[in-house]
Parts: sequence; structure tokens; C-alpha cells
Amino acid sequence: MLPGNFMKLLMMLMAATAAIAIYAAEEDGRVGANFPAGVLRLERVFPVNHSVELEELIARDRARHARILQNFAGGVVDFPVIGSSDPFLLGIYYTKVKLGSPPREYNVQIDTGSDILWVTCSSCNDCPQISGLGVELNFYDTTSSSTASLISCSDPMCASSAECSSETNQCAYTFHYGDNSGTTGYYVSDLIYFDTVLGTSLIANSSSPIVFGCSTSQSGSLTKMDRAIDGIFGLGQQGLSVISQLSSRGISPKVFSHCLKGDGNGGGILVLGEILNPSVVYSPLVPSKVHYTVYLQSIAVNGQILPVDPGVFVSSGDGGTIVDSGTTLVYLASEAYEPFISAITAIVSPSARPIISGKRPCYLVSSSIEDIFPPVSLNFAGDASMVLRPADYLAHMGILEASAMWCIIFEENDLGLTILGDLILKNKIIVYDLARQRIGWTEYDCSSPVNVSTTSGKDEFMNAGQLSVSSSSSSVPFNLPLATTNALLLLFWELMLGSYLCSLTSIFLVVFP
Repeated sequence: MLPGNFMKLLMMLMAATAAIAIYAAEEDGRVGANFPAGVLRLERVFPVNHSVELEELIARDRARHARILQNFAGGVVDFPVIGSSDPFLLGIYYTKVKLGSPPREYNVQIDTGSDILWVTCSSCNDCPQISGLGVELNFYDTTSSSTASLISCSDPMCASSAECSSETNQCAYTFHYGDNSGTTGYYVSDLIYFDTVLGTSLIANSSSPIVFGCSTSQSGSLTKMDRAIDGIFGLGQQGLSVISQLSSRGISPKVFSHCLKGDGNGGGILVLGEILNPSVVYSPLVPSKVHYTVYLQSIAVNGQILPVDPGVFVSSGDGGTIVDSGTTLVYLASEAYEPFISAITAIVSPSARPIISGKRPCYLVSSSIEDIFPPVSLNFAGDASMVLRPADYLAHMGILEASAMWCIIFEENDLGLTILGDLILKNKIIVYDLARQRIGWTEYDCSSPVNVSTTSGKDEFMNAGQLSVSSSSSSVPFNLPLATTNALLLLFWELMLGSYLCSLTSIFLVVFP
């Protein structure tokens, strides 16, 4: 037991320590200087005669750190990525989101081709109850969340909705997707939980109210159990997308990035922030488009531009070229598809025998496809090219006549639309910069860590952090890198208490870096 006077001295030193920490944090730009002048009455959280376990102090401090960070505008929101681009295994990438109070976890497909986050409602009768993906399906229930509220017909965000029932006073929606699937439901507001990255290793649990859809009916492929999932994570650029809602509140920058791992068990990285890499090339987005539409100008096979009228790729009406992570394959406009197949076949014919398998162009190969098949280049505005390796446009379909059969898995689209799906988005950093209206990309090993910028919401780089690839949900350690604070604290304790207690303090500063 320490003497009473010594305990009082310790309490005084702890108060002084807190003051120094706040000063150092302000100097380091990490805590806002919103402290009013004057005299404040201080109350002890723990009485002097109360014994406190170290774990209790750690838990309290971490909770406080998280509360502080919730009020800090401008950070990178990190989501785990699960799934694969292989159309014969999984064919989708999905992430996990936590919604409601208490929070429940939902698996939702990552989809840059739509705008709304929606999850299946508990009231949905015709929705899948089990999934062939090996994940447990969860159903959202507004009555089970203390923070849930329905969006009424009089809400401003519902003003443009033609589906509003005067009987229920609920703002409703109906979505149809490119594969003829669809969903109907109503909008709700509730909390979404996520990890926010604010520095080189500063990560905190955060939450924010968000509007999303509660699906009461589904159709098409959404009703199939083999790839059933809890919903869709729309990452489009319209007002109700997650990226638009969070960036409008200053919670995340108006840019998001993903790196989808194409081999092994898949997985990858998804962040509401900008992945930094010096090799990233950018191409402008076509303005006033619903989807992420880009200016594809030409396609080259083995360095030779295909004889295709550039007008085929012009973004007029519903045509053009869109980037869509919710699409597994790649679809070429008909006018470009046939010249593409012909160019590939002409180059590989001396070493590979062309055949047709199920109306699909295939080739019997006895050696490595990298040695036989040519590179393909998609050339975009801004002098930006996306180079595709043979593995990006071919799939191994088995053995035939003692040779490996490789088939082109680009599809023909007779609607005048070119869609770039996961098959060529995989193994690349893809940056969707809504603030500057551009998309960037570069080849990358998506199993490696990435540098991510945290911005203030005004697109000013603050610093860079590192995120590691995630193939499943995982917890991230909380780290507070206030080097200035640490130095001041050590100096203060050493001056006041001598080297003996300073050594003890050093141990605590390792626990609370």
C-alpha cells in the first residue's frame, strides 16, 4: 500500500499528464482545439481508495479513443473482401457490413454497377433461407434494432420516388439488374458500423446513420440458393450510395478503391479512400452517367489496333463502356467481339488448334498459354491503357484429346454496351475517384498490403496508412501513434518522479503507444 501523500501526488501527476497529452495531440494535428477557456471542475472516475485493474483502464481508454475518433471527420473506411472472380467456383466478391443496434453482420455483394445498399428483410417470404456459399443468411428486422426508423413518404429523399404507399406511408423501391434479377422493398435508416483508418496505424470502430433498403421480394438469380447472399452493396455515385452518404457527412473521402485477389481463395481489399500507388494511370469518367462509364477508344491485340469503328465505344444513350464489379465476366459490343476473336485465332493458330465448345471459341493447347496467346490492350482516354494477360481473357475448361482446352470467356453483347467485370478487374488496384471524376488502375498483387490516403473531405492528403488483404472478417488492433505525446510524458515523469517510476511509465507507453 502506498502512503496517502504519495497517492495524491500520483493523482496530480495523472492530471498533468492528461493536459500534456492534449497539448501534444493538438500540436500534432490529431485532436481538435475546441476546449473552452476557464476553470473546469474535475471529477475522479475512480475513487482514490478504489483498486483498479490494468485491464479496466485499458478498456476505458480504448472506449474513449473510439468516441473521440467518431467525431473526427475525414478518414478511410475499411471493409473485408471475400469471394472470387472464377465463374466456375464462386463468381462474386462480397463484403461484410454491420447494421442496427445491437449490430448484426450481413454478407453483401460488392457492386459498382448499382447505387443502393440493401439487405433481405425478415418479412421476405420468397427469399432464400440457406446459401450454397457456406455462409449463414441473416435477415434484417426493424423491430429488433433500437436505432432503426422507416423513411416516410414525406421525407425529402423520397420526393423523387414514384413508389410511395399512402396506406403504409413507407418510401419503397424496385430495382432491376442486368441479369434480369430484381428486388422490391422499402427504405430504412439505421446505424452502419465500420473500421476507420486515420493514420499510419490508427484504426477505430466507428458508426454512422445511413439509409438503405430492406428487401421484401426478390426475383431471378437472387432467389437461387447456390449463390444466395444477404444483399447488395451498391457503390455507385448517386446520392443514396454508401460512398455518397458517408462522404457528404465528412466521414470518408469521396473516393473508394478495391483490389480483388484473383487466385487462390480470392479475397482482397475494399476501402472508402484512395489506394496510393505510383503506377496508377487515370482515365476520365463520362459526365452525367448513372454508371462508371469510361471512354474506351480502341482495343489492341499483340500491339495491333483492331479494325473497329471508334463509334462503337462512344457513350451515347445507354451504350458505351462501364466498369462493374457486380458483373463477373466481360462483355464486348458485337462490332468489337468478332474482330477480337479473329485476331486471337490468327495469332495462336500455328501453336493451338481452334475449336468450338458450346458455341464458345476454344483452343487445344499443349504448352503454357503465356507462351502462345498475345497480350491485349484496352486503350482509354487520357493515354491510359489496361493491359490484359492471357489469363485475363481465357479459362481452362478441361482436357480434350490429351491437350488442355482453353476458352475465351469474353461474351458478345448485342446491345451496343461493353461491360468490364471482375475477370479483368481482378489482380489490379482500381480507384474510383468521384471527386475528380476519374477511374485509375494498375496491376498489383492483391495479397500484399496497400498504402491508403486519408483525406479531410477536401481531397487534401493528410497521411498514409497501410491495410492488409483480408479474406475473412478480422479484428484490427487499435494503435495511437502520438510520438510527441510519448516524448513529453516520459520527460515529465522522469523530472517529477525519477528514473525508477519513469521505467514503469515506459512500460505503460508500450501498452498505449
